[in-house]
Amino acid sequence: MADVDRAKPLKEFKPKKKFFVGIDSDGCAFDTMGIKQRECFCPWLIAYFGLQPVAQAARECKEFADLFSKTRGANRHKTAKRIIAELLPSHPMTKARNFQVPQYPHYFAWVDDPKSLLSNDGLKQAIAETSDGDAKRELEHALEWSERVNWAIGETVKGLPPFPFVRESLEKIQPLADAIVVSATPCEALTREWEEHDIAKYVEIIAGQEMGKKAQHLDYATKGRYEKNHVLMVGDAPGDMKAAKANDALFYPVNPGDEVKSWKRFHDEAFDRFINGKYAGNYEEKLIAEFDEYLPETPPWEK
Repeated sequence: MADVDRAKPLKEFKPKKKFFVGIDSDGCAFDTMGIKQRECFCPWLIAYFGLQPVAQAARECKEFADLFSKTRGANRHKTAKRIIAELLPSHPMTKARNFQVPQYPHYFAWVDDPKSLLSNDGLKQAIAETSDGDAKRELEHALEWSERVNWAIGETVKGLPPFPFVRESLEKIQPLADAIVVSATPCEALTREWEEHDIAKYVEIIAGQEMGKKAQHLDYATKGRYEKNHVLMVGDAPGDMKAAKANDALFYPVNPGDEVKSWKRFHDEAFDRFINGKYAGNYEEKLIAEFDEYLPETPPWEK
């Protein structure tokens, strides 16, 4: 049986409008980043990867890596590797306790391989393809962790509405632009959240990690289908901006900690400028410079 192409809906997408808006979900449309990272990802990262002796340091690393730095919103496996291999070993608490952070070289090699699909499906594929016993064990362990995180999210993240002005913005977008969800979150969780709050009806496709990376989502859905400066990506993380620029699209930043203000500005001002051809250039550059100041590169304990 041939493999199912999960990205097929994006690749076969047919524009209905002259403009296109891609919208990230976690931390951008929904106030879910904090609760997912603190209550779902972090406890199970500590439990599965043997970080109990430096749990407080692991929490600080997780908070910095996933919420308040340039890697905010990155793929879960890339961030797990960054925390375990880079941030946590250099944390003052880890050094003070002479704690050797467990390392997972086979899992990290999979994370760093540009050919890897960094999802549960990708892990299952890598497990099936390897004959190395150590590699198989590490990858299976990472898969168990990732599946446990998904379970925790399903149990914990409920009843969180979209940020104020998201629904109003979607209502404003719908008559004028095609809209899709562009996210690194699993499709099942995305669909549940967007349908739970009755806003799935405003988007054509809900694209999650099984459909590829964010840059691929935009490429599949927009390449050769829209005029220059007619494609806009709305996101709260540098990865969203990178995906936009990889596709020569415009970027609207939702600033971490100032999401409501950002969405009000989008609704009241930025979307109109986009539709009227007055977004690209100085206006976009000003917003991106402001966004950049919200996310430092250096952890506070290194300053």
